[in-house]
Amino acid sequence: ECFPVFGSAPKWCGKEWFTMKKNDKRLFALSIAAAMLFVMPTGASAMHIMEGYLPMGHAIAWGALCLPFISIKKTVSQHRKALLILAMAGAYAFVLSALKIPSVTGSSSHPTGTGLGAILFGPAAMSIIGIIVLLFQALLLAHGGLTTLGANTFSMAIAGPFLSYGVYRLCRKCGVNKSVSVFLATCLGDLFTYCVTSVQLGLAHPSAEGGVMASITTFMGIFAVTQIPLAIVEGLLSVVVILALESYASGELSELAYSNY
Repeated sequence: ECFPVFGSAPKWCGKEWFTMKKNDKRLFALSIAAAMLFVMPTGASAMHIMEGYLPMGHAIAWGALCLPFISIKKTVSQHRKALLILAMAGAYAFVLSALKIPSVTGSSSHPTGTGLGAILFGPAAMSIIGIIVLLFQALLLAHGGLTTLGANTFSMAIAGPFLSYGVYRLCRKCGVNKSVSVFLATCLGDLFTYCVTSVQLGLAHPSAEGGVMASITTFMGIFAVTQIPLAIVEGLLSVVVILALESYASGELSELAYSNY
């Protein structure tokens, strides 16, 4: 039986495994191994911004801000040969963002995993991949929430990926080594995600003494303790994944945004 992937076509059938090239099989096995390596049991405390932690007006506003960015049709139609890598980018983001460290009330620190996909496919593709990841985590793992889906999507699937993509392009135009560019882009994209999260939390819960800015500063300071090391680790891991893709999927990479800069 065949199952649709991203709409009506293309479709994945079990027999495709036997017709895949040797390098494609290795890449697929590598992605599964990476997922198994990083999946660890965690507590039930919420990650991202938890359900009900934002006022309803804030939740609706952040959701509305996400709408203009959510699009993947162009990516799927132009890069059909690289759909396996796109699926891997989604799995990579799902696994990394599920590895949480408790931080401030109502949220947690964790890698995001979305910067790598933004470098490979552009930030627009990661907007829809990110919202799917967050939706599955909210429904299946009780991580995040449905009312805060818009805010979490904006910070992790839009703001972070757009910065990662911009940093990568800027570094490449300045002649920076590709591996260094990937590291800087994914590391800074991770940190920017939490800067945006701090703004979201600060706006929703201003300090009684210093107001919104004092609250934002406090959230950033608390997040920094755990998020800076995590961002560095994510940057290094992203470089390792890119090197693996260059070794086993160079043909697919040649048509992506990554190889154009």
